[in-house]
Amino acid sequence: MVTDAAYAHCLRLARQHYENFPVASRLLPRAMRPHVAAVYAFARIADDFADEGARSDAARLALLDDWARRLEVAARGETEDDGSDMAAIFLAVGATIGTCRLEVDLLRDLLSAFRQDVTVKRYDTWDTVLDYCRRSANPVGRLVLQIAGYRDASLAAASDACCTALQLTNFWQDLERDWAKGRLYVPLAAVRDAGADERDLDRRRMTPEWQRTLVDVVARTRALFDAGRPVADGVAGRLRWELRATWLAGVRVLDRIEAGGFDVFRARPAIDGGDALPLAWRVVTWRRRP
Repeated sequence: MVTDAAYAHCLRLARQHYENFPVASRLLPRAMRPHVAAVYAFARIADDFADEGARSDAARLALLDDWARRLEVAARGETEDDGSDMAAIFLAVGATIGTCRLEVDLLRDLLSAFRQDVTVKRYDTWDTVLDYCRRSANPVGRLVLQIAGYRDASLAAASDACCTALQLTNFWQDLERDWAKGRLYVPLAAVRDAGADERDLDRRRMTPEWQRTLVDVVARTRALFDAGRPVADGVAGRLRWELRATWLAGVRVLDRIEAGGFDVFRARPAIDGGDALPLAWRVVTWRRRP
């Protein structure tokens, strides 16, 4: 069937671009994988549009506008099957929206965040950073829950905290990469409070002032992980293992940042093959917190 081929394309894309959020993981229930992969493919390509260095800002925004138009067509249950990879993604997305009764506004929020990446390079306050995360990260968790059949408000709130923490962790881990693109997600208020100087980022220098800045933002991120931990206890079956692994992997990256003295220029803190067994053990021995 055409839709089966579209889902297969999305799964291949997800496995090729595996990142912090394990969308193609074997821990996910089999029935969920095609739907999660469809959402991932939709977001992955849009994110690439926003990040594509060879295009002008106007060209990136035009691509995102067309992506938004395609989403509205898919949300109406209509198809534009021209045989292209792009069309395949929206065949899958449209089918998933209908089958899983997804809130289309969550997908629209993702696109608004990608557009913001093109036009906004600095964030003055924590509130502005968190608002960006509300649209760039939180929809992913809510969509996964909806695909799994969960629509509980408290579970969604815990998911939001966890997804925001994962997004923030990625910001601190990729401080150098984002700076090379002209972006800084560390709130400028935190930078000023610590007396840090952006010019030191050009020199790839982790000064005491920038270290204090990262100590602050990592502590705030840990608090969000703590608030988001219940999402891994509020679901059942294999999804529970998946969310535990995702939560633990995010916290592990924060541990790496701290262990490296917060010097993300010396080495990018990330999960590697040596983490597989320790993380698996912690997934299995996970204890629900009261």
